[in-house]
Amino acid sequence: MSQVEESIEVGVPVRTAYNQWTQFETFPEFMEGVERVEQRTDTLTHWVTTVNGAKREFDAEITEQIPDERVAWTTVSGEARQAGVVTFHRLDDITTKVMLQMDFDPEGLAETVGDKLGFVRRQVSGDLKRFKVFIENRGSETGAWRGQV
Repeated sequence: MSQVEESIEVGVPVRTAYNQWTQFETFPEFMEGVERVEQRTDTLTHWVTTVNGAKREFDAEITEQIPDERVAWTTVSGEARQAGVVTFHRLDDITTKVMLQMDFDPEGLAETVGDKLGFVRRQVSGDLKRFKVFIENRGSETGAWRGQV
């Protein structure tokens, strides 16, 4: 298993950042390589990704969700193995630190080499930067799910 940890400060309140992160179907708008995310139940999402020409489909289960604090997940089926957590930290009334920690299992030689060269870390960093632009330009979330898992 490989690990990646990245964080970014976004210029929105913690509630806004958290609410937007719960809108999984908008992830393709700021996550590179994510073609589609379908929210199938309150705790199950289906992902279609293409990274370096390799298309993958998998299901991920939300294992923990605490409003304004954290969202944790793990894959439960399909062509990817990963688990992670995103946490939200109030820095002040209008600034939130978003931290992402993810464990993943590279598959095959190309993914292993890409991981060793820092490809996944750069992709996660880029995704967080695009999330920052996405949410700051909007100024508000596209929706929210305030349930707890």
